[in-house]
Amino acid sequence: MGTVRVGTCFWTDRTMVKAWYPPEVCSAEARLRYYAQRFSTVEVDSPYFALPEPAVAEAWVDRTPPDFIFHVKAYGLMTQHSVLERSLHPVLRELEHEVDEHGRVRKPSWEMVVASFELFRRFVEPLRAAGKLGGVLLQFPPYFAAMDARQRERNLGYIDQARDMLAGLPVLVEFRHPSWVLEESIGQTLRFLADRQLAFVSVDTPQFPGGTTMPPVDAVTAPWAYLRLHGRNRTTYFARNASAADRFDYLYTPGKLDELAVRAKNLASQAETTWVMFNNCKNDYAPRNARDMAAMLGDLVAETPGSLDGQLDLGV
Repeated sequence: MGTVRVGTCFWTDRTMVKAWYPPEVCSAEARLRYYAQRFSTVEVDSPYFALPEPAVAEAWVDRTPPDFIFHVKAYGLMTQHSVLERSLHPVLRELEHEVDEHGRVRKPSWEMVVASFELFRRFVEPLRAAGKLGGVLLQFPPYFAAMDARQRERNLGYIDQARDMLAGLPVLVEFRHPSWVLEESIGQTLRFLADRQLAFVSVDTPQFPGGTTMPPVDAVTAPWAYLRLHGRNRTTYFARNASAADRFDYLYTPGKLDELAVRAKNLASQAETTWVMFNNCKNDYAPRNARDMAAMLGDLVAETPGSLDGQLDLGV
């Protein structure tokens, strides 16, 4: 049985800041230090929107304990999302791209995509060097699908290219279109990831008639497993123009946490390290649920675990 580490997918959401941190914990530095005293891992989503400078990651290293682990969500251009032109890194602004009427980059040149990977690697290098980089989360959009053989092969080819550009870094792959795990596709999907030791991200999401979201499929395709919990709020999940906090406005009940604990234990029975990350980012829901989950898992939750970098020596 492997170890489990529990955390949240953010630490600075505005509703969380109001509901969870004491009033005196009021600076960015203080909040990260406060969080890192209570959890051993966090997922960072801000690089998805804009690429920070390495100095940001250097500050994170300085403000957290030696065994603290950051998972980092990849920049939008790295996963075929559109991004706001005004958020582009200065290096990217000089490269060829098209912008739509909403100010979003829709058709970046390949040179721009490659440069995004290079800037991202530069950003996370302080985390990697300090042994604090967990996985790079490639969360693909719902239109990144596997509806037929041609589409599947094209998109798997892109994942291969992304893996090459992230060589040496642990990679987590989250699909958001259920075609990847349908009966006729799941075998090929999981073999592809396992052959490359890319971690399949298991999720918990609202389920709808017709299967428009990813089902609760659990699989281990690398030495570590990743369970990402988005809540089950069917009313807000697809809401347009809603904040992330509103989309993932859901507090897991003890009974629902029991279900998730079973999934976490199943993954831990197959993986060296299992990461259980709560993305229900309204108010204090995620840290509250994460605390309760850690209590449920008991001795499986390691107090002073090593980082994924140590596993890279095993050929990951």
